[in-house]
Amino acid sequence: MSDDATNDLFSRRGFLGMGSAALAAAGMLSATAAAGQEQKPYPTKDDRSSSAPGPGNPPLDGQNPDSFLPPPSDAGGVQTFKYPFGISHKRMQEGGWSREVTVRELAVSKSIAGVDMRLTAGGIRELHWHTAAEWAFMLYGNARITGLDAEGKSFVGDVTEGDLWYFPTGIPHSIQGLGPDGAEFLLVFDDGNFSEYETVLLTDWMAHTPHAVLSKNFGVSEQALTGLPRREKFIFQAAVPGPLAADQKASSGSLGLSPVDFAFRTTQPAVNRRTKGGEVRIVDSSSFKVSTTMAAAIVTVHPGGIRELHWHPNADEWQYYISGSGKMTVFATGGRARTMDFQAGDVGYVLKTLPHYVENTGTTDLKFLEMFKSSSYQDLALSEWLTHTPPELVIAHLGMDKATLDALPKDEVVVMPR
Repeated sequence: MSDDATNDLFSRRGFLGMGSAALAAAGMLSATAAAGQEQKPYPTKDDRSSSAPGPGNPPLDGQNPDSFLPPPSDAGGVQTFKYPFGISHKRMQEGGWSREVTVRELAVSKSIAGVDMRLTAGGIRELHWHTAAEWAFMLYGNARITGLDAEGKSFVGDVTEGDLWYFPTGIPHSIQGLGPDGAEFLLVFDDGNFSEYETVLLTDWMAHTPHAVLSKNFGVSEQALTGLPRREKFIFQAAVPGPLAADQKASSGSLGLSPVDFAFRTTQPAVNRRTKGGEVRIVDSSSFKVSTTMAAAIVTVHPGGIRELHWHPNADEWQYYISGSGKMTVFATGGRARTMDFQAGDVGYVLKTLPHYVENTGTTDLKFLEMFKSSSYQDLALSEWLTHTPPELVIAHLGMDKATLDALPKDEVVVMPR
């Protein structure tokens, strides 16, 4: 090899060596810088990094602390999964009101919509039916519901706080408030696009049918029909109905009363799971036969308790918060997570299969509904999964020791602590 070739070789080796050293040094500096950044404390509520000196809404921020200052475990963009009924438009009528949360208010809620409705004593949600099935939960007071089953037989029943009812698609029904102060109830529909403004109403149907046609249909004179309403009533005031037995007898007709019970009372048996942390009452088609498209879990979490980390493999989860306060974190694909805070009257939503938990952050019981567009309730718990997987496989993933793994709950707890 010539002297020139030897010099050239060592020059290139020197350059490559210097380049490698420089890259290594740069990598070490980057790693050191990154480590330094990771070690910096996460901003606190009073930190200048979390301050918001511009215009704001302090009461709203106070109700949503995990949006004002997200926990460090949150990451990435997760679609909003909360909407309060309190800011929904309220449709006022003599005899009551209604307000709704649909996919138009909460974009993620594509499979289920909800309506909060109030009826005075005697107030009537007029005879109607829906293109979606209606599942209901009595929040307050007393009401009388009526329906007509698929065989043309009448149903009339009274419901009180904590009771449920279900009317399948196309089944005509009505709701009326009873004494002493009517009722408030939650209506849940198995279609996120549903709207209370788009139901088939008896009065609206009559107002848009010529009297000549009605005369032929009913076999009565047109003169007898002049008093029919010219527009829908939706909700209207009337007298408080009399005894239940009298209404049942008057509506039974030649076919008799329906054998189908469209209502489910608190006294009827359901799947109950109780722990020190709270309880869950599950109502689906296994116990409420008529409810073929909706399943529910009524959850109570005591102060300090948590609705354990879990997911639902068969359906999206629509939530309604009845009392107390809590927060929910939803974990999404791609390393994303978001935490939001909930109070009474709020609606929450979790897409099918996404892991989540709900924690009681208050000093009183947190009570909420979990609703599913399904005939059956299904969920899977994180602890249940980990303890039914070969231990060494779990330890290799999580780095926990065998004693810690052995201490995990062996079965689904639902509400912790056990």
